Amino acid sequence: MSPNPEIVPFDMNRAEAFADTIGEILNAGAVASMMSLGHRLGLFDVLGNLPPATSDAIAGRAALSERYVREWLAVMVMGGIVTYDPDGQTYALPAEHAACLTREAPLGNLAVYAQAVAMIGQMQDALLERFETGEGLAYGDYPHFHDFMAEDSGQTVTAQLFDTILPLADGIGERLETGIDVLDAGCARGTALLALAQRFPNSRFAGYDLCEDAIAHATDAARAAGLTNLRFETRDLTGYDEKNRFDFITSFDAVHDQKDPQALIESLHGALRPGGLYLMQDIGGSARLENNTDFPMAALLYAISCMHCMPVSLGQGGLGLGTMWGWETAQTMLGKAGFKDVKRHVLPHDPMNVWFVARA
Repeated sequence: MSPNPEIVPFDMNRAEAFADTIGEILNAGAVASMMSLGHRLGLFDVLGNLPPATSDAIAGRAALSERYVREWLAVMVMGGIVTYDPDGQTYALPAEHAACLTREAPLGNLAVYAQAVAMIGQMQDALLERFETGEGLAYGDYPHFHDFMAEDSGQTVTAQLFDTILPLADGIGERLETGIDVLDAGCARGTALLALAQRFPNSRFAGYDLCEDAIAHATDAARAAGLTNLRFETRDLTGYDEKNRFDFITSFDAVHDQKDPQALIESLHGALRPGGLYLMQDIGGSARLENNTDFPMAALLYAISCMHCMPVSLGQGGLGLGTMWGWETAQTMLGKAGFKDVKRHVLPHDPMNVWFVARA
């Protein structure tokens, strides 16, 4: 038998320092939950367009209850997000803070992701049960999920689509101008497809997604825009089997939470015509836990995985690979599916995701 490990004496200073760390975590979690409220209520946008103002003025501009706004502002002050002048009892959002907290934020709106923190709290009872049973959840179990994902996609995909993302797929812009068949697999509300269909009227676009509410929203948006070269379809991609149908296929943050990601990637390979291109965005973390200690917002991504991406895959009887399935896993699956010339990119505006371009 191996000898007993050496007993390490209890270090009170270390224990107290760790307790302080936990206090900071709890404080930050509370601020994040309130950030979600502020984002959804438009309060950061109001503050970003006002000089220092009283809670009355801020609430009036936002058409909200002053008493609730004042208490929310107190959280933002304690969190170091909003500044407060006690003499004038005015609040302000510094321009440097607004740069990542408003809907026009030049650095991207990070308040969008605070909604995921709030959603974790909303899903806690359901998760408690799943920890005991090992069962999964369905997309429809999550409140406001498609609102959250549409905002995320809007700034990481749609806003960068033409200047940054499409150029990754060499020559695809010219082919879209001429006219080709395009599929977005797991299109959600179809924000990227709507933009593509408007820009390239000679091409034909299709969007498939499992969620009926998302497809209904996308269909209404296409109709309102008068787009006749775009169709959306509620479709479970499990067992998807169209052959030689498309010239260009995209998937944006849609593969890792599928029932069987490998089978989906293989079916998308089969759906491409010879020489067709696949553009795939997914989470860019590593499959190895130890490689993610410096990855942007890794703890949040693992939490989102535990709350959503893993359970929805398990709920379909799937593998439950989770959000941090790893770029290595994705790249291996692309090769196994038969894709050639697989190229991996990480874009400056989107360090949390990885982009693959591969040829059938």
